Amino acid sequence: MVSEKQGFSLNGYLAFFLVLPGLQILLAYLFLTGTMQVITGITSLLVLVCWAGFFMVQPNQGKVMTLFGSYVGTEKRNGLRWTIPLFMRKAVSLRMRNFESGKIKVNDNLGNPIEIATIVVWAVTDTAEAMFEVDDFESFVNIQSESALRNMASSYAYDPQDEDGVALRSHPQQISDALQREIQDRLGKAGVTVHEARISHLAYAPEIAHAMLQRQQATAIIAARTKIVEGAVGMVELALDKLKEKGVVDLDEERKAAMVSNLLVVLCGDKATQPIVNTGSLY
Repeated sequence: MVSEKQGFSLNGYLAFFLVLPGLQILLAYLFLTGTMQVITGITSLLVLVCWAGFFMVQPNQGKVMTLFGSYVGTEKRNGLRWTIPLFMRKAVSLRMRNFESGKIKVNDNLGNPIEIATIVVWAVTDTAEAMFEVDDFESFVNIQSESALRNMASSYAYDPQDEDGVALRSHPQQISDALQREIQDRLGKAGVTVHEARISHLAYAPEIAHAMLQRQQATAIIAARTKIVEGAVGMVELALDKLKEKGVVDLDEERKAAMVSNLLVVLCGDKATQPIVNTGSLY
C-alpha cells in the first residue's frame, strides 16, 4: 500500500525573492561575460522552467506530487509553495463532505421489506491512499456506504422483539455507531475517515406498510387497555374497601359482583355511560 509522506517544497516567497533572482543574475553574468551560447541558453531555459515550480495550497487541501508515475509526497502547508518543476501536482480536498444515499429497499433481520437511507460525513485523511489505492475515491465512498447500509440493515429487526434486543427503530444511537464502524471498515483502505453516519429515512416498504401500521396500532391498543384494566381493578378494590370500612352499605356477593361489573363497564368503556337513577329500594 502507498502511504502518505511529506513532499519536497520550499516557501514560495523565499523562492520568488531569492532563488529565481539568483538564477537571473547568473544568467545576466554569463551573457555579459560572453560565455558560450550553449551554457547561456541552458541557463535561460532553466530559469524559465523554474517558474513552473510555483503552486498554491488552499486551506484544508493537499497537493499530491508525482514524478514520472512515482509518488514523491504530499504538500499540505498552506500558501505559495515552490517545488521541482518536473513534479506533477494534483489537488485533493481534505474538507468534510456529506454523502446522502437514496432510499434503499432491503429486508431486515426478520425478512420484512423496509426502506432505509443514510447520511455519511467523511473526509480524506491519507491523500496517497485516496489517489492510488482506489480508482475514484468519491465513487468508492458512495458505493461502499450503500453496501454497508444494506449489510447493517439486514442484521437488525425493524422493531424490537424483546426488551434487550437492539432494533433499527428503537435504538438510533447504537445503530448509527454500528453503521459508522461498518462503513469505516470498508473505506479505511481508501484513506477516508468516517466522522458520522446516521439513518436519515426508515420505514416499512409500501407493500406491507398498511399491515404493519395495523399491527402497531393493535399493539398500542392492547398496551393501553392493559393499563386501563389494571387501574380500573384497583379503583374497584378501593371502592369496595372504603364502603366496607365506613359501613355505608352492606352488600352480599351477588350485589358486589353487580357493582364490580358496572364499575368496570364505566371505567373501561370506550364511550361515556348513561346513568340510571334508582328511585326505589336498594334491591
